[in-house]
Amino acid sequence: MLLTGAKPKAKSDLPSMSSLTEKDRPIAQLLLNTGTCPRCILRFCCVGSQMLYRHPHEDLMKDLQEFLKSSQEEEDTVCLDVADPPCKRIRLEHREEGADDLNHNGAIPQRPSADSGNAAMESSSGKVCNVCLGILQEFCEADFVKKVCQKVNSAEYQFTSFVFSVSLPPQLSVRERAAWLGVKQQMRNLGLPLPKDDIVQLKEAYKWIIHPQLSEELGVPADGKSLFEVSVVFAHPETDEECHFLATACPDCFKPAKNKQSVFTRMAVIKALEKIKEEDFLQHFPCPPSSPKNLCDALEIQCNNGAVFVAGRYNKYSRNLPQTPWIIDGERKLESSVEELISEHLMAEFKADSFNFSSSGREDVDVRTLGNARTCTRCLLGSHNLHLLLIPGFSSQKKGPLLLPLHLMLQPSARRSSPCLCNSRQPSHLAGSLCNCSIN
Repeated sequence: MLLTGAKPKAKSDLPSMSSLTEKDRPIAQLLLNTGTCPRCILRFCCVGSQMLYRHPHEDLMKDLQEFLKSSQEEEDTVCLDVADPPCKRIRLEHREEGADDLNHNGAIPQRPSADSGNAAMESSSGKVCNVCLGILQEFCEADFVKKVCQKVNSAEYQFTSFVFSVSLPPQLSVRERAAWLGVKQQMRNLGLPLPKDDIVQLKEAYKWIIHPQLSEELGVPADGKSLFEVSVVFAHPETDEECHFLATACPDCFKPAKNKQSVFTRMAVIKALEKIKEEDFLQHFPCPPSSPKNLCDALEIQCNNGAVFVAGRYNKYSRNLPQTPWIIDGERKLESSVEELISEHLMAEFKADSFNFSSSGREDVDVRTLGNARTCTRCLLGSHNLHLLLIPGFSSQKKGPLLLPLHLMLQPSARRSSPCLCNSRQPSHLAGSLCNCSIN
């Protein structure tokens, strides 16, 4: 990997590229001096090359150092052979007329030099990034990827692809805004242009880095429409209170809700940052932000398959079988029910964690369901075994939820007192898998 002005690497390395130009040099130097990691510097310079973010942190720091020390002769960039898709950007502030003409201090501006950044380079190499709080540092390494994959493999799910989701602490948005305002002030003082006020989203850059590693380790591709989700929840207790000042400045953005543990959600913080004025923000939060002592914590690493919906019809020939469990004052009146007879077999087949049962209408315990039968659906949650979904023509994953067609018959069994589940009208590949009784 090469930044402008860096020396060429060996042929065995990844293709050389140059994404930072001379106009990015002061921004990179300013951010580095305040303790920002190389990947966040690339984000603030609006670099959209996915391959560049995937290089090891140490290599990026080394190349960034060479870039800042190099001469300013070459300004043209070398593009990748294959263009990356447009990346998502996040707007950090809304410009106001005359905002660029403001001067926050009367000091004589000094352009940051590479010599002043050498000490910062050495000290920041081992520090936690003051913007991403270490997410684009330690949590992009192979050790964390293996930890995630071990969690996935231990859950014993069946999947042919995965979608990766990440939950970030809301205070990261505050720190991004503070870092950008710090850069904006310095660039304004230096009389240098700052054409853009949006950066590559942290979540987007993290997925660029983590997706190929997870895909290689799990042996399946990443797919945004996959039913199997791998999720990671990050938290940073050390800086949890950094976004609390926004509740005073923009109280209408933080409204309590029953299903939320805290009013300081990511969307509420972003909404407040869009409303708060720049001068009010600068009064409550340091720009640029300081480096924390500790990294983020990966609170949760979870994986789960999407819900599977089994839709069909059932006939009930028994007059001693309720539709749902018949329990009065904690006492079960009958041994089983339509819901349990159908769902327990499907639960075992799909190895699901739980289910929801619904039908089009109800019938009394002593009423039989004849004719075209009664329609019903079973929603299976947390299914570990999805081999039935791979059978051609049995299900569709193209649109909407997964629907499996079944026509079941419930009738008294001669071999036991309670009714049993018969599968005479089920697809042939399910015959005998849900019930071992025969039709009389």
